[in-house]
Amino acid sequence: MCSPCFPRSLCTVVCKWMYCPPDGWDESFWTSIGLEDLLENNFSKIGSKTSAPGSPLGDGLTQEAAAELGLNPGTAVGSSLIDAHAGGLGMIGADVKGFNLPCEDQPITSRLAMICGTSTCHMAISQQPLFVPGVWGPYLSSMVPDMWLNEGGQSATGRLLDHVVKSHAAYPQLQEQVQRRLGENVYSYLNSHLSSMANSGSAVDLLGSGLHMWPDFHGNRSPLADSTLKGMVVGLSVSQTIEDLALLYLSTIQALALGTRHILEAMKDAGHDIRTIFLCGGLSKNALFVQIHANATGLPVVLPDQTEAVLIGAAILGACASQDFGSVQEAIEKMAKVGKVVQPDVNLQSFYNRKYEVFLRLFVHQREYQAIMDQR
Repeated sequence: MCSPCFPRSLCTVVCKWMYCPPDGWDESFWTSIGLEDLLENNFSKIGSKTSAPGSPLGDGLTQEAAAELGLNPGTAVGSSLIDAHAGGLGMIGADVKGFNLPCEDQPITSRLAMICGTSTCHMAISQQPLFVPGVWGPYLSSMVPDMWLNEGGQSATGRLLDHVVKSHAAYPQLQEQVQRRLGENVYSYLNSHLSSMANSGSAVDLLGSGLHMWPDFHGNRSPLADSTLKGMVVGLSVSQTIEDLALLYLSTIQALALGTRHILEAMKDAGHDIRTIFLCGGLSKNALFVQIHANATGLPVVLPDQTEAVLIGAAILGACASQDFGSVQEAIEKMAKVGKVVQPDVNLQSFYNRKYEVFLRLFVHQREYQAIMDQR
């Protein structure tokens, strides 16, 4: 049970508990789903007070907590964010002057934060609420204070790449090859192998011209919001070689990138003006994953100078709580830094336009097949 006097993170209650600032809890919602007992005693079971991101909590660390963490008692503690939201905060406001990016001299609303790991979150903010079909939100002050957040996502990204690679017949052979090379892992080996497979002077991307995937092996989170959708692959052969595995791996990355493009287009149709992608998480360490996202979307991708942008976001909250900065916006401008910029290959625009057309048709065909089989 949550004490009604103990503040809850505004990010958590807005994004996950249907809290609507500044009005608070919607009593009709809880009643309609049979949880009217949560209204008792001024919402004592779920809390009636909220705290904005970075707001100082109480008197800081207690003696006991400080001792366990090796910090001083009273060290400021800021109201927290959900992990992906902290990652977005840790990079979306970085100073981009001198990097020749289309978001330079543009409002922060021209940026998309992608937090890529087992799954992926796509975070876009706006000055006014924008309702994007199939995308969560808009949420007020749940990441950047006084701004609205839309949160798209893919339910399986790193998890999908692992599944595709490890379930292939050539995976044991791939492991043997990797073990012979110091400093290599499965994915860096596959990236190098694809480069060797490409024709001299040709982009690796073009190897995926005959193999197409719809990546919703675990349902679609955005922008279709359909948990019943499944994965599809067109262009398979009977080959069981490492080359075949590398091509399937490539097509999976391309499908995930086109899924991001699908989300971006839904956001654009609803009023967002995204010009640059800021990307962090485990998959940001995969150079091919990053480059293909730039190529498939036609947008530059910015990587933060610190790989753990979630920790930068947490540090920003702490800095605000300790009053080192006057606002979260000021803190992210000073603490978030650009590490690397990956530009899209403009020569691949036509290729990805055609591949995206195939991508969307795969979804249409899957719905058609479902309709045929649902006939009685």
